[in-house]
This record gives sequence, structure tokens and C-alpha cells, in this order.
Amino acid sequence: MNNAMLSYIKKDTPIHRFTGAAKLIFFIFWVAASMITYDTRLLVALVIVGGIAFRFSKIRFKDVSFVIYFILFFLVINTILIFAFAPYQGVKIYGTRHNLLHIAGSYYFTKEQLFYQFNIAIKYFVTLPMALLFIVTTDPSEFAASLNKIGVGYSIAYAVSLTLRYIPEIQGEYHDISFAQQARGIDMSSKEKFTRRIKNAISILMPLIFSSLDRIETISCAMELRAFGNNKKRTWYKERKFKKNDFLIIAVGVILFAISLGLNLHRGTRYFNPFI
Repeated sequence: MNNAMLSYIKKDTPIHRFTGAAKLIFFIFWVAASMITYDTRLLVALVIVGGIAFRFSKIRFKDVSFVIYFILFFLVINTILIFAFAPYQGVKIYGTRHNLLHIAGSYYFTKEQLFYQFNIAIKYFVTLPMALLFIVTTDPSEFAASLNKIGVGYSIAYAVSLTLRYIPEIQGEYHDISFAQQARGIDMSSKEKFTRRIKNAISILMPLIFSSLDRIETISCAMELRAFGNNKKRTWYKERKFKKNDFLIIAVGVILFAISLGLNLHRGTRYFNPFI
């Protein structure tokens, strides 16, 4: 198993057996369904479904923990900034005001604002598990073949495959350069001052950039020597045909999007209002 962050983790699970294109189409409908609505009931249901899917994938939490903590950090920052710059946005949306806590001056924390920001936060928990599942359960080569099969040009599909492959390559290169720098006496541990650690981390970037450019040149030359792009079509070693389960997961995505859109049209608004 590749221990690099955000790299393909090979397992034999129902999630892994879906083709890359089917997962991508489902993910697009999934994100669209969560983004166009603020219906808390639907969002909570999507969180539960996402948790079940994550469970079935057999992906360990520690395999994606860094990314989750990183995104949660920005979620906290986003939540604080929303309240700082728009403390009564929830009041404007829901049309009522119930004060919970006086912060300072004219700042009051209201039930409406709490509910509004809860809905924003829960959207992260809807999209995050599915985004991670898509990345770590999709073979880059198979995904490129799937994209080409549904009409995406093979040059673009191959570029996507290279990008997904290149993420763990960059991570491995970063760790190698970091270990080499530490062997030369550059301290990257928590014992060093934070500003010094930042400066030492920056010293890794230049070797990483040059190494990446050299790798890009090597790949470009190899592809050119093999006459990549000269023909209109190409064959794929890991091409897989759509099966019944692939069409089923796409149908589920379409249904979820239809439910989300239908709720909006039925209420005439994107927001579920429990205060009236």
C-alpha cells in the first residue's frame, strides 16, 4: 500500500469496483445536490450516507486524517469569519430573531445564525468524505480510460491520470529532500522555533521545484518519443466496461440531485426554516 497522502489505495471493496467515470459522475451530482440546498434534513441524510460509504470502502481514518484535519482547520476559520463579518445573516434569511448570547457591543449570537452556520459546516461533512473516497479509491489509469470512454479526449484524460499519479510522487520527493536536509543539520522538529522551521521548510522548495521540472521534462520526452497524441484514438491497458452497479450509482446520484432540487422548488427557497 502506498502511504503517501491522497494517493490511490488498492483494496477489494464495492466502492473500489465502481469505474472511475461512474464515481466522477456520481460525485458531481452529489456535490450539486448538497450545494443547491440548505435543507438540514437532507444534508444530515447525505452525511450519514457518506459515512456508510466511507465504512464500506475500508479506508482507515489515519490514511486521510491529515487532509481531514487540514480542512477542518479552514472550516473553523471560515465559521469565525462568517460570524465576524455577517453576524445576522441567519436572521435575514429566516426572518426571525432569537438571541442566545451577547458577545460584545451590537454582536449577539442568535439561534438563526447558529442554525445557518451549522448548515454551512455540515456541507463540508457532506462533500469531504466523498471527495476523499473518489481520490483514494480510483486507480488513475483506470480513471483516465473511463474518462476517454465517456467522450473526454484521451490527451486530457491522460493529463488527469498523470496529475493523480504525480501527487504521491511529489510527497515522496518532499520527504526525501527533507530527510537529506535534516541529515545536513537543518532541524525540522518541534524543538526549533516556529519561524525557523518555516524558513527551513522553504529551503526544501527550491530542490523540490527543480526536481519536479526535471521529472516533467523526462515524462514529456518519453511521451514524445512514443508519438503520444499523433493518433485520434488509443487503447487503454486498464479499461473497464460499465456494469450494472455503475449505472446504479449514477442513478442514485441523479435521484439525490432531483430530490434536492425538488425540495427547493416545493418550498420556493433553498432554506429549510424551523423558526416558523
